[in-house]
Amino acid sequence: MVEKREMDVVEKVARKWLHERGVKIEDVAELVYFLQVKYYPELTMDLCRSNVDRVLAKREVQNAILTGIQLDKLAEEGKLEAPLQGIIERDEGLYGVDEIVALSIVNVYGSIGFTNYGYIDKEKPGILKYLNDKKNGCHTFLDDIVGAIAAAASSRLAHSQESTE
Repeated sequence: MVEKREMDVVEKVARKWLHERGVKIEDVAELVYFLQVKYYPELTMDLCRSNVDRVLAKREVQNAILTGIQLDKLAEEGKLEAPLQGIIERDEGLYGVDEIVALSIVNVYGSIGFTNYGYIDKEKPGILKYLNDKKNGCHTFLDDIVGAIAAAASSRLAHSQESTE
């Protein structure tokens, strides 16, 4: 569902890294559907995917994806210095930098994204439950980034639906 524009290299790499870490666009679209279907009963998965694609086209989002995934990978490989290595490996609750990166994504589409993000981060539906499980690798940043992409796409969807009513 990517628009007819050519994806640049950064976007291609960001999408590739998401896929390599087990996150499909469909997974994120399902989160958007989860967040928005009660407000838009006629919502389709195609519309959800389209909004996810539009969010992924933003350079700020791509940069957050690359940064977060790189830090997760380095932590998995034990390549960070202490105490940061342990903090990221354990996904310590008071660390908060992973949420700050996620909020940079959410901020792209306004304040409604913050509430969407907070809700989905607490509930951990779908792919977020998998990413949050420490047995599946280090996803300290990725679970928050995926939740933020879904929250931003939900916000984008809400804004576009409001303008058409």
